Amino acid sequence: MLERIYEHCRVKAGVTEGFPFNEDTLVFKVGGKMFALISLERSPLWVSVKCDPERAVELRESYESIQPGYHLSKVHWNTMTVDGTIPDPLLIDLIDHSYDLVRASLPAKIRASIENGDD
Repeated sequence: MLERIYEHCRVKAGVTEGFPFNEDTLVFKVGGKMFALISLERSPLWVSVKCDPERAVELRESYESIQPGYHLSKVHWNTMTVDGTIPDPLLIDLIDHSYDLVRASLPAKIRASIENGDD
């Protein structure tokens, strides 16, 4: 699943990737803002994504493997343990949701640059 998540994040418009915190945490950004963090040394894999606060609570109540963001805002971030209990399509949807939230929060000029492929 790591490869699928990695490729899904990497090919989105305007995305950069790097290791700003440590060599274990791969961070994906759009417009310079984080939308996904992958803890590479965790087994099972951990993926943290931004989430609408109301939806974040609903997800935590529905899935034991979705918890408040680890070392992130507990209101706006969830950390998902990729252990097979969260359906793969939902994992991908939550990554997309995070990307869309972060991208929508960017200044108009940066959003336009991404949309025009100037990234």
